Amino acid sequence: MQYEHYLKAMFEPQSVAIVGASERPDSIGAVLVRNMLDAQFKGELHAINPKHKAVFGVPCVARLEDLRKRPDLVVICTPARTVPGLIDECGRAGIKAAIVISAGFAETGPAGAELLRRTRTAAKRGGVRIIGPNCLGLMRPSLGLNVTFARSSGKAGSIGLISQSGAVCTALLDWAQSNGVGFSSVVSLGASVDLDFGEILDYMIADPKTESIFMYIEGIRDARRFMSAVRAAARVKPVLAIKVGRHPAGTRAVASHTGAMVGEDDVFDAALRRAGVVRLATLGQMFSAANALFTGFKPAGKRLAVVTNGGGPAVMAADRAADLGIPLAQLAPETLEVLSRTLPPNWSHANPVDLIGDADDARYRAALEAVLADPNVDGVLTLLTPQAMTKPTAVAEAVIEVAKTAGKPLMTSWMGCEQVRAARALFEAAHIPTFRSPEPAVELFHHISSYYRNQQLLRHAPASLAQDLDPPSVESARLVIETALSERRTVLTEMESKALLAAFRIPIAQTVVARSATEAMVYAEEMGLPVAMKIDSPDITHKSDVGGVRLHVDNLRSVRDCWQELMAEVGRRKPEARLRGVSIEPMVNKRNARELFVGVVHDEVFGPVISFGHGGTRVEVLRDRAVTLPPINVELARDAIQRTRVSQMLGEYRGMPAIDMEALERVLIRVSEMVCELPWIREMDINPLLVDESGCVAVDARIILADVQPTATPYSHMAIHPYPARLEHVVTLPNGTRTIIRPIRPEDSDREARFVRELSAETRYLRFMSTIKELPPQLLARLTQIDYDREMALVAVGEEDDEQLGVCRYVVNPDGESCEFAIVIADAWQRQGLARIMMNLLIEAARERGLRVMEGVFLANNERMLRFVQSLGFHINRDPEDSSLVNGELLLRAS
Repeated sequence: MQYEHYLKAMFEPQSVAIVGASERPDSIGAVLVRNMLDAQFKGELHAINPKHKAVFGVPCVARLEDLRKRPDLVVICTPARTVPGLIDECGRAGIKAAIVISAGFAETGPAGAELLRRTRTAAKRGGVRIIGPNCLGLMRPSLGLNVTFARSSGKAGSIGLISQSGAVCTALLDWAQSNGVGFSSVVSLGASVDLDFGEILDYMIADPKTESIFMYIEGIRDARRFMSAVRAAARVKPVLAIKVGRHPAGTRAVASHTGAMVGEDDVFDAALRRAGVVRLATLGQMFSAANALFTGFKPAGKRLAVVTNGGGPAVMAADRAADLGIPLAQLAPETLEVLSRTLPPNWSHANPVDLIGDADDARYRAALEAVLADPNVDGVLTLLTPQAMTKPTAVAEAVIEVAKTAGKPLMTSWMGCEQVRAARALFEAAHIPTFRSPEPAVELFHHISSYYRNQQLLRHAPASLAQDLDPPSVESARLVIETALSERRTVLTEMESKALLAAFRIPIAQTVVARSATEAMVYAEEMGLPVAMKIDSPDITHKSDVGGVRLHVDNLRSVRDCWQELMAEVGRRKPEARLRGVSIEPMVNKRNARELFVGVVHDEVFGPVISFGHGGTRVEVLRDRAVTLPPINVELARDAIQRTRVSQMLGEYRGMPAIDMEALERVLIRVSEMVCELPWIREMDINPLLVDESGCVAVDARIILADVQPTATPYSHMAIHPYPARLEHVVTLPNGTRTIIRPIRPEDSDREARFVRELSAETRYLRFMSTIKELPPQLLARLTQIDYDREMALVAVGEEDDEQLGVCRYVVNPDGESCEFAIVIADAWQRQGLARIMMNLLIEAARERGLRVMEGVFLANNERMLRFVQSLGFHINRDPEDSSLVNGELLLRAS
């Protein structure tokens, strides 16, 4: 059964009322009414304005309450001071959707901010959902719904556009109109007093008219909600985003424009990667990428081949590929041999494949067929410049014929104007991406190959604690943190920082602190010379910058002298610093070691972020880092490592053996575990982390805490909820079968499909209220790739045969306090007590999540289910609008 989306009144209204409708030229009220009339809205249109009896022929009343019939959607364009009262009026009338076009709120100072607060309060009190204020409005072209004040009307299509800028919406609409691009929805968010990206994305996921989603982002308010929704959307539909504010000047402009929080740009980039989103830089790139996605443009990798009749354009393409990290494919020997047989002797004998200036259509055809057949090639860019003997149209026709059976992405750039116009038209008609210059074509390949790579990252659901590693001593780490915070300290000493690393099984260089020169000599003799000596101070981050490090101290006299020198020199250069003594540790001697850096920073939007890169004293200068959002697993750790320049030094390098890559990956995973389990960590630096062929050792570490109280909801400090391994249980059924009950994972997709396929017709009907037998791929992705925050699904799997026996789930409702549940058990496993076990675990998980109520909807004739839920404590009653249904409600906690 398809349930009605709670935003249907907003996006699919049968009736619309415009408050502030007017005939005054150039007024927003006039533009709104004219746009609705011009769009030929398919429902009822009402005008509200005490000054008019009709507006452009639309009957007009003085107040909302004067309407004989309650409208589904109210659009408000009156002054800001009137808005709180109007929203309150909507709530009293039972109107559930409003769009506030009006400006003059938070952007106008304290008085406007107070109006915004009153508007939010009235909306919550009356159950009114709001888009805006200070927005362009909403457009649904297929319904003739255009409650925007844009001068361009949108064409019906399959793109859902969500923008924080009304100006960008108008520019996109104008561009799209002249390029034949259509939209399923256009949403301008404005100040987002209520609805933001998260819930709009939720609607577009369910909307069959939306096939791809475009976002223009200036900032994010609720990172968890945003990440949850955008990851859910990207699992079933291509999502493309332009994120502005990449540089400080842009960030300041965004802050003044929307008031949204703006994080570090590389952190935002990492978030979009984990969400399976393609990030673009320009509107032109957005539409090029969309057109490519619509035509099935699916590269399996990023190795690019270039076929050209001129060297200069090929160099332009190669340069842009290098900028973007796109490798030029190494052609296989067999391919080079075929090309040498079919091309002139003076061809380039490498990639780019230069066919020479007199290349005709036959030469292009032969070269493309050979290159596309090469297993080392993931995509081909074909270039042509109109030279004396070139026939651009004939070559284009040959390329189109080859493309029909290519099986790999093929892009073209016919450079020039008049001589190549007809060829470009042929490419467009054949839906082959074509560009006027090579660089945008390379960018397109980069973006779409990134999309499919990001889709792979999206499928990972790491746990907070890696199941295949030695469990850390979380309690020991928490005791260190509690002790420091009880002493009102947020900066841990080096010894305390290393104690936390050791608790999470990260190898450390053992450290002790000497309070005197004599102590230093005793410790050095005990641990063995040579030693490293470093000043110990909570006020000094970079010890070497203030002369606070001595290395390779190889005799006791030097140990004594170095202790005195360090205390004196640092005291002179940093007189305000508190000096606790000098730390002594064995001199780690790893001849083949690379100096790396692993850290944690707290992003204001996305919370804790893990960074990795080149370490040592030049870490700030080199700025070689990759960032990733926790939690991570081996694949995600490997992805972060490979995105740095230093990764090229981790294999065999200048006579040194390759490092122990598994050990390095384990350190990154361990840091992820620390971030997940220790929400107090605000910053962490492990620098240097020495890595060689025999493993890793953290030589120096620094951790800064925040005195925060963990919430009742686990992992609420993170943007991405980890896979909740704590909910895994092994149970024994009455017939002796051992069953694993655990949260669902992305790799359960095939198992879930088989489970539904093998249900009896009666069981399918009672669960889905339909005769559905085969779950479509999009629905399978939505059911198995969940975020574990807004939704939880538990599957029961046989311990021996790994077959799915049952599944139950809850989905959190928009109010954030209640959830709706469903359960289905395989026919052969019913009446075994499995349903009760699974429901008790699901109910406990909902309580742990902090939810107040669990709800269910059942067929009235499903007596067995009704008896079951009543035995669990559900209170049931008939659905007031559908006598064939029964509603159930279980109170999880007191209000």
